[in-house]
Amino acid sequence: MTGLVASVLLAGSILAGCAGDDTSEGGSGGERITLYSPETPDFTKELAAKYEEVHGGKVDVQYAGTNVLVNQMLAEKDNPKADVWYGGGGILPFEAAVERGILAEYIPDFAADWDVVEDGIKMKHEDGKYVGIEIFVLGFSYNTELVTEEEAPKTWEDLLDPKWEGKIQFPNPAASGTATLMVMDQMMRKGEDEAWKYFEQLVKQSNSMPDSGSAPTKGVAMGEAHIGIGFDFMAYEQKSKGESVDFIVPDQTPVLVNPASLIEGGPNAKGGKEFIDFLLSEDAQQIMADWYHIPINPNVESKTPLTLEKVKEVAVDLDIDWVNENYDRVRNEWKDKFQ
Repeated sequence: MTGLVASVLLAGSILAGCAGDDTSEGGSGGERITLYSPETPDFTKELAAKYEEVHGGKVDVQYAGTNVLVNQMLAEKDNPKADVWYGGGGILPFEAAVERGILAEYIPDFAADWDVVEDGIKMKHEDGKYVGIEIFVLGFSYNTELVTEEEAPKTWEDLLDPKWEGKIQFPNPAASGTATLMVMDQMMRKGEDEAWKYFEQLVKQSNSMPDSGSAPTKGVAMGEAHIGIGFDFMAYEQKSKGESVDFIVPDQTPVLVNPASLIEGGPNAKGGKEFIDFLLSEDAQQIMADWYHIPINPNVESKTPLTLEKVKEVAVDLDIDWVNENYDRVRNEWKDKFQ
């Protein structure tokens, strides 16, 4: 009977995708930590390797676009496979997921004393459904061999200048959390009718709308586009590799935390909490800083030229309640209009 039970349990763990079957492979309790993340695969693998080095165990990183991962977590709601969701182009997809029952409550001790909103930036969820890990700034990368700093766009309206026709790339809002943020921000500021008119023009200016949030910046580095819409660290990362890329922080733009959340009912809640704690540690924050992210931990200095002090003045207010009510509808309307 003991052998039969052990076989059933082992088979169940394989079918559930929890590859750890002994304490030498697992994190807490001998179980693997499964991380869902749309962030750069090499970056998240480096985080996972550091966690394994410091804490032992095994972190299984599963990569896909933000909206793809959200749909996957919804499909797995009755039998969750992930322990932690980290990253998604900022807080908007996390806010939209709060009412769907896929996020558990957990705030690390490191963030326990944070205000929910600090300097106009929402740092964590009021009910503990997510916590900010780093700061992202949405803006424009540009190819420095094709565009001078003086002529590069400085505002979102500048992207509609006829000189940029066929020279812009931005991510597909149906797949990318980065691009969904862009769309929601314009709607909150302009109203929906005017925002749709804006995007009808912006789509005509573009030569590609890839699914990945980082792809437009890579396209700029390769000379496939003059201007790419994306986050700050994407441009500075390419620049550090010797690519002809730099970044413009637009006047009035989203500045927000990129969060992590514990998954409701995930197979390794203890390990998931430990991994979120780790993401705010100096070890993990240093990796983020080395990838040109703006760290939240004040003991870590980033390689990026941007700091929270420098960018908070251009941060726009985001109506989170409106986002929660309209996130899926707006994304589906984008599909109907432009795909």
